[in-house]
Amino acid sequence: MGALTDAITVELDNLSGHRTAPGLAELALALARSIDETDAATSRAVAGRELRAVMADLRRLAPVGEKGDTVDDIAQQREKRREEAREQASG
Repeated sequence: MGALTDAITVELDNLSGHRTAPGLAELALALARSIDETDAATSRAVAGRELRAVMADLRRLAPVGEKGDTVDDIAQQREKRREEAREQASG
């Protein structure tokens, strides 16, 4: 595989693209491979523009992360304070 195909594969894995929109994910990989395999500037430009559009669609369709946002941070802090209060109350 080429460098772009490898990068797109990693991003698709991070976005869960194969589960969310398998057809778009395969299209993205095919476009990335075509860019890696050609030296024609026009072909690369056209495929690159299409790849950018497909990846934008995949990013919009990606499930929202369940961990690591501000709400999760607040919940963890609250749970930590509750645990400390329980320990103090029990002696």
